[in-house]
Amino acid sequence: MNGTLNDQTSIYLQIAQNLENDLLRGIYLEEEQVPSTNELARRYNINPATAAKGINLLVADGILYKKRGIGMFVAAGACEKVRGKRKTAFFDSYVKEMIKESRRLGISPAELMGMVAKAAGAEQEEEEE
Repeated sequence: MNGTLNDQTSIYLQIAQNLENDLLRGIYLEEEQVPSTNELARRYNINPATAAKGINLLVADGILYKKRGIGMFVAAGACEKVRGKRKTAFFDSYVKEMIKESRRLGISPAELMGMVAKAAGAEQEEEEE
C-alpha cells in the first residue's frame, strides 16, 4: 500500500483513500486480498481500530468485502465504483465551483472551454518531457 498520512484530514479517511488510490493504480485487483487492519496499523503506526474504520468505509461502499476468517478482499467492480464515486466528487467539488467562479468573473463558456483545453495541452506537454 502506497501513500503517507498527514494532518489535513482524518486518518481513517486517508486509509480508505490510500486503498482506493492503490485500486485505481492496479496495485490491488478484483478478488485480491488487501492488507489487514493490523498490517495497516503497523505500517502507519496507528491504532488498529482506526485502520478498521477506514476499511469499513470501503466495505459500506461495496469496494471491499470480508471472507470470514481469511481477510478483506477487493469486490468485483470495485475500481469502477471508486472511479465513479471520485468522478462525482470531482464534478461537485471542482467543476461546479469552476463554473460558478467563471460566471462571477464574466468568463463565457467558450472562453472557459478554451482555458481548459489550454491547460490540458500544457499538462500533456509536461508529461511528455
